[in-house]
Amino acid sequence: MNGAGIEMADDSRAGRFDLGARARSFAYAFAGVATMLRSQPNAWIHALATVLVVVVGFWVGVTRDDWLWLILAMSIVWLAEALNTAVEFLADAVVREIHPLVKHAKDVAAAAVLIAAVGAASIGVLVLGPRLLVTLGVW
Repeated sequence: MNGAGIEMADDSRAGRFDLGARARSFAYAFAGVATMLRSQPNAWIHALATVLVVVVGFWVGVTRDDWLWLILAMSIVWLAEALNTAVEFLADAVVREIHPLVKHAKDVAAAAVLIAAVGAASIGVLVLGPRLLVTLGVW
């Protein structure tokens, strides 16, 4: 029992760092990314946008501080897409028929992705736009 009177499992490894368990947790996370990419067409759009931003960022010489903004924006979009995918999978597992509350949950999760993508696009335009115009000789 622990100090709160809760019986603990008799596991001599409890509370210890287990490298194998950490490696498995990364494998599960990468499997989640693969599942998201296989099942969500919009994830491929995010992947293309991510690659495009990175290529353009290096091409126009984005500063370290600007990379921080771009990486944050891209990470938020990927986070929103992953959570949206999780909500969709869970909702489909719980309720097979069309339910108005499940529809609302899926719509709101999709809205989170849209909000993140619009914010990321705005950051991309503000950070990359002027540099891209200078690089192309337009401005």
